[in-house]
Amino acid sequence: MTFKNRREAGRRLALVLDKFRPQQPVILGLPRGGVVVGHEIAKALDAPLDVLLVRKLGAPGAEEFAIGAVAPGATLLNRNLIAALAVSRDYLGRVIARETDELKRRERVYRGNRPALPVEGRTVILVDDGLATGATAQAAVQSLRSRAPRQIIFAAPVCSEDGANALRGVTEEVVCLECPPNFGAVGYWYQDFAPTTDAEVIQCLRGSEDRRIPA
Repeated sequence: MTFKNRREAGRRLALVLDKFRPQQPVILGLPRGGVVVGHEIAKALDAPLDVLLVRKLGAPGAEEFAIGAVAPGATLLNRNLIAALAVSRDYLGRVIARETDELKRRERVYRGNRPALPVEGRTVILVDDGLATGATAQAAVQSLRSRAPRQIIFAAPVCSEDGANALRGVTEEVVCLECPPNFGAVGYWYQDFAPTTDAEVIQCLRGSEDRRIPA
């Protein structure tokens, strides 16, 4: 199965996630692409949408290769990779500080003065546009747990088998439409996988402001 774009993928994913509608879930998208997918799910389930900020920690000289991730109040490190790549403590400190600063910048850009949606005691559906290693998603889950949701459901249109298995160990349920053995990369499974812009994320969040957390 391939997806036309993130919006179409979100609409397909929403059909499977409709079973959670009676629980009045909160939808949290991982930026940037996960917010677009999450927007479609939130519309279909008539649920509130917010963003959960997370940033990958890239390896020295290969920033697309994750050695960990940071999210608000959470830092996840792959100690085995860090040791294998002989990543210095100095480099690690610099990259954590840089990505933490970027988290704060994006929060100002995306939310402005709006507070994060409350999730305590709620079912939360955490959404991304795809799951590869699962490092950023695991950091997001770790951050989210500190906010005491009732349960966390991770959802993505396409997942690697390893990534899905890793998330099953830290969430109540993982929902993937496709989990191919020859995963390759997330972008292989989309006809249009153009980068999502900050403006698109802001538009999705503003378009969901009329859907509030139920009392």
